[in-house]
Amino acid sequence: MDNKITSNPTTESEATTRPVPASMTAAVQHRYGSSEVVDLERIAVPRPGPRQGVEQVAASGLDRGVVLLMTGMPLLVRLAGYGVRRPKQPVLGADVAGRVVAVGADVDGFRPGDEVMGIASGAFAEYAVADVDKLVVRPTNVPVEHAGVSPISGITALQALTTVGRVRPGQRVLVIGASGGVGSFAVQIAAALGAQVTGVASASSLDAVRELGAVHAVDYRETPIDEIDSTFDLIIDIAGRNPLRRLRRVLAPSGTLVIVGGEDGGRITGGTGRNVRAILLSLFVRQRLTAFISKESSEYLGPLAAMLADGSVTPLIGARTDLAGVADAIAHLERHGVAGKTLVTIGGAS
Repeated sequence: MDNKITSNPTTESEATTRPVPASMTAAVQHRYGSSEVVDLERIAVPRPGPRQGVEQVAASGLDRGVVLLMTGMPLLVRLAGYGVRRPKQPVLGADVAGRVVAVGADVDGFRPGDEVMGIASGAFAEYAVADVDKLVVRPTNVPVEHAGVSPISGITALQALTTVGRVRPGQRVLVIGASGGVGSFAVQIAAALGAQVTGVASASSLDAVRELGAVHAVDYRETPIDEIDSTFDLIIDIAGRNPLRRLRRVLAPSGTLVIVGGEDGGRITGGTGRNVRAILLSLFVRQRLTAFISKESSEYLGPLAAMLADGSVTPLIGARTDLAGVADAIAHLERHGVAGKTLVTIGGAS
């Protein structure tokens, strides 16, 4: 029996690409729970669908989004298609940077050997599969580690600021959760687009927030949101806990609030109740109160890659691990938090 996978070649160079092993090491969970449900296992290397590519993974990123999928909490996560009783995708991780090793029959924009970055299914593994419309070529001057931790958080921040928030140069922007995965990108992208940024974070992260480009940095434990001595044209609230009434007090009369994620909303819906209330309230007030779900697409990965390439955005890497240390890294994130993203180095492309 043939135990190798080869690409679906469309050119002579693709036809001569090296074969891909039949099995790989991956960080796997077969049930929802804490980091204790995560183990390293040998499993089959995924095969590409017609519009997919398989990547040899070099680097990936870990943040609280991974924890949500691992725990399956709130329960709305499971109902959103990730599996009600157990994870449909047992391999954790989605951010990916690596080298294409196989492509589907209908792929014409990538070929084996291409260095890419994007969003994959099961990236905490030696190989991962991705839809090609969720990949872009990694710029040659962007380190693979930076490309590996940037995709999901970076495009979420980009969409929150531009497509949803409609940020403009000179505007005053407040980023709540400024030292986290999405927040650390939001501060940099807003500053790169000409906004005057105030970042809210813990005291230990204030210097890092300033280094990211914030003009002002606020300790959320010392200064409640509605006591900040300013009003803002745009507020990006990332997994925040602040009631709408407090946020509206520092939002300009015609300003925009963008809620990204949510916390402390119970086992079923998480913090999404506040999101719904904001959208409904927006129908009756001048302020624009919004929430959104990030679109995973090369439409946003391309501009993000360009920002990484020109140096206007550099990911904040607060911790590092390898594939064997993923479970411990998740436990550390849950207990202590991490500034920015945790880099998971796996090998492969460089």
